[in-house]
Amino acid sequence: MLRREELYRYVGNEEQLYSVRRVVIDEGTARGCALYQVTTAGGLEFDILPDSGLDIGRLKFRGVNINYMTKNGYDSPNRFLPIRDNFDHTFPGGMLYTCGLLSVGPQCEDTKGDGEFHPLHGRYHGQSARNLFAYVDGDSFIIGGEVRESEQWRHCLSLKRRYTIPVWGSEILIEDELTNLTPVPTEYAILYHVNFGWPFLSEKTELKLPTDRKTTPRTAHAAENIQTQCEFSAPIDGEDECVYFNEIFSEPTARLINQELGIEASLSWSLETLPRLSQWKSMRSGEYVLGLEPSTCYTMGRAEERVNGELRVLRPFETVKNFVRLAYAKIS
Repeated sequence: MLRREELYRYVGNEEQLYSVRRVVIDEGTARGCALYQVTTAGGLEFDILPDSGLDIGRLKFRGVNINYMTKNGYDSPNRFLPIRDNFDHTFPGGMLYTCGLLSVGPQCEDTKGDGEFHPLHGRYHGQSARNLFAYVDGDSFIIGGEVRESEQWRHCLSLKRRYTIPVWGSEILIEDELTNLTPVPTEYAILYHVNFGWPFLSEKTELKLPTDRKTTPRTAHAAENIQTQCEFSAPIDGEDECVYFNEIFSEPTARLINQELGIEASLSWSLETLPRLSQWKSMRSGEYVLGLEPSTCYTMGRAEERVNGELRVLRPFETVKNFVRLAYAKIS
């Protein structure tokens, strides 16, 4: 890191080293959507998507792709329809896909609660942000805005998101403030769907989770493969996914290491507000992904989470704060 009087002796424009640029996609299924293209002097290149919940799309570290993308690619809120069985038609993957704010997990009807249908992983990602900002403050990019999820006569939840990204570094701090803007209590759920893909994710990659944890497989297939929970194979045609629910009792940090590429990625989060870590592992050909997902609940859908007692409640005008930190490093 150089002081300003040193930096501008080496370069005439700081965008030679780091920049944030707002662009608009002009073709494909995401046509018309804006995004922030962020480049740091520490080797990160990634997109922040204000028209998709201020989530993160593609991400590269030192030229190596880190994230998973589905066949769909970037989506538009115009294609995000909260109807039955539509999720897989629009889900883009990306480095961060936020789920919520009323339900996470399978689509369901909340027959014992609001009686409404809730699509798979909720409605959040289909919302465009407002009150956007993007600037450099000292040696960090500060980027963010507000996303609201609301319904007449019922809920109004405001999520204010702020990214802090060191211009000389290779980490991303996401800080969210979730507020109930009504005079009645509101049950909520939120999940941060962080998705890793090839070539960073491969049979050469190892996952390190805190040893002080309790792991529950979601299916019999996941239980059969629990011994390889933190290992990865080459792609397998038609392979079923494995999902594990982790309760972490120590430092909330997960690490992924690819010795062949010499890259490590780490994920940490606010354990007091996000007590569960769901793990989605798919070694299927063409759907090759690891999702690490800090969450408020077990990711089983609003109806079942109500039965489990896992839905959290925001009192009238109450705010809860979450953070998620992503960091990337070169290792020898």
